[in-house]
Amino acid sequence: MKGIILAGGAGTRLHPITYVAGKSLMPVYNKPMIFYPLSLLLEAGIEEILIISTPEDVPKLSILLDRYNINLSYAVQFKPQGIAEAFLIGENFVKGDDVTMILGDNIFYGGLDLKGAVENFNGGAQIFGIEVKDPERYGIIEIDGGRVISIEEKPKKPRSNLAVPGLYLYDNQVAAFTRELSPSGRGELEITDLNKSYLWNEQLIAERLPRGVTWFDCGTHDSLLEAAQFVQAVEKRTGRSFGGLEEYSQ
Repeated sequence: MKGIILAGGAGTRLHPITYVAGKSLMPVYNKPMIFYPLSLLLEAGIEEILIISTPEDVPKLSILLDRYNINLSYAVQFKPQGIAEAFLIGENFVKGDDVTMILGDNIFYGGLDLKGAVENFNGGAQIFGIEVKDPERYGIIEIDGGRVISIEEKPKKPRSNLAVPGLYLYDNQVAAFTRELSPSGRGELEITDLNKSYLWNEQLIAERLPRGVTWFDCGTHDSLLEAAQFVQAVEKRTGRSFGGLEEYSQ
């Protein structure tokens, strides 16, 4: 299993602080945001990781991360043309392996057994569902056990309150499925459409995350502040680093 972190995009919701550096480089308490998804993949035992970002941020990320002697590669997403585009950009890196992708602005804490999901992955696609109070803002899934019944992007009348966070496991069909997608109305290759391709082929499963999992999508000023305060509280209470990379450095 290989890993991809998609840390591109213009970060427009975080202007003006993202005018000079992308959101993956923004501090979340005492570490850059990119540390949190990267440490999650490393904790899951994924040792080969591709980071996809903008032409401006790839050199900055390399300077930041290469000091840790982790097995990282880098690629550029020249324009934000959809989350699913990551599998076309990273096709040569993945080289027919299975892949876990996480978005660079997603932070998870507590109760998520990604290592177990990776070790037990048996093809197709696996996504996750987490309860939210405002489901109309997210991609929403309806599940029966682990079977996905439906998936909708920002539905006006949600069928459930289970949002799909930015963490996905796919088999080696993912690039082929992505090439078959048509751009959405906003000109992007949508991750929801990719997941629907697996759903229509009866190859999509979902794991409902337990209530002990805390998830942040750090795309707004409020969520960035909330995540920083959460990390501060966790580290002060536990006396341990959350999201640090030192223990994974070879």
